[in-house]
Amino acid sequence: MIDTGSTGFMLLACSLVMLMTPGLAFFYGGLATKRNILGIMIQSFVSLGWTTVLWFAFGYSLCFSGGEGGIFGNFDKAFLNGIGIDSMYSNGKIPEIVFVAYQMMFAIITPALITGAFVNRVTFKSYMIFLTVWQIFVYYPFVHMMWGGGLLAQWGVLDFAGGIVVHATAGFAALASVFYVGARVDKNSTPNSIPLVAIGSGLLWFGWYGFNAGSEAQVDGITSIAFLNTDIAASFATVVWVIIEWSRERKPKFVGLLTGSIAGLATITPCAGFVPLWAAALIGSLAGLVCYLAVQLKNRMKWDDALDVWGVHGVGGVLGTILLGFFATKAINPAGADGLLMGGGATFLMKQVVAVVIASAYAFIFTYVVLAVINLVTRVRVSEDEEMAGLDTSIHGERAYDDGAL
Repeated sequence: MIDTGSTGFMLLACSLVMLMTPGLAFFYGGLATKRNILGIMIQSFVSLGWTTVLWFAFGYSLCFSGGEGGIFGNFDKAFLNGIGIDSMYSNGKIPEIVFVAYQMMFAIITPALITGAFVNRVTFKSYMIFLTVWQIFVYYPFVHMMWGGGLLAQWGVLDFAGGIVVHATAGFAALASVFYVGARVDKNSTPNSIPLVAIGSGLLWFGWYGFNAGSEAQVDGITSIAFLNTDIAASFATVVWVIIEWSRERKPKFVGLLTGSIAGLATITPCAGFVPLWAAALIGSLAGLVCYLAVQLKNRMKWDDALDVWGVHGVGGVLGTILLGFFATKAINPAGADGLLMGGGATFLMKQVVAVVIASAYAFIFTYVVLAVINLVTRVRVSEDEEMAGLDTSIHGERAYDDGAL
């Protein structure tokens, strides 16, 4: 029997997560220079189409069909074979069709997160190949291992909504892409539209309620606490980031405020349905501090991660996964675990640390290698002339604004 309340909520959550990809496009598009707005935005929007094709063909099956205790699923549900209007998800409350759609939205946004690192430096053809290969060999196996009954889940690792699966893998893939592609020719680039960044940030924050609360896949108390934990962590991270930046630079920066909110959202993602409200405040505060320091480290090391994907998503995902090992409690979620500070031993914490380190290292190494292989087929980096002209005109033959605008 379908639970209509849970089904209705999950359809709404699915829509919220879908909205995050356009939100990401606006966020990155506003941060890019005027000559590269469309070039970065199309990399998010194209994932809405192409990732859906892959997910329908075999992505969902590789993630959620068979393969218990393994790294990949199988092809039993390829082309959504056997999934009809009467098929139910394993919790018995929502149709499997709804779960297919919800998880598809996660698959769409995850590789799009990476693109902010190499804005205005990568050809569209090479990106399309990368988008395909990275999903198949990085995203799909970690989804299966974590949420599809695979290796990490059976080992006892927890990840409520994607600290490992989404943010750690995407963040460290972004760092590897920066190392491979190299620095921008013109590093003196400034955001073309901070209001556009604000619109994107607002859409991401709004959509994140579906991202985290929807990961319970039904409506219950855990759904509610995941929702509020999301807001609390984002808010505390925002405030901490502003305080630190204000004290250091003597001016409160709007872009910094917006970046801090995303850091808090990324960091609470693995924890949202497993920790109490007071822990979400601590997690958000630590996210604001640690992710800010990570961005400063990136600047000192001269890693040209243009839009701070590693410092915000990569470090946030790793931090949240580790903090879950401290603050998780079965008093909130009986299906979870007790962290080190909540009466549990160190074993669960160590599992969290090992899992996120392996995921981050694998994503980093695979990304670097696959970009090198793609470059043998088609050039990855644009020419210097194309970069200076901007990808909007040199690659896509379009302009974001009429002559004279902005």
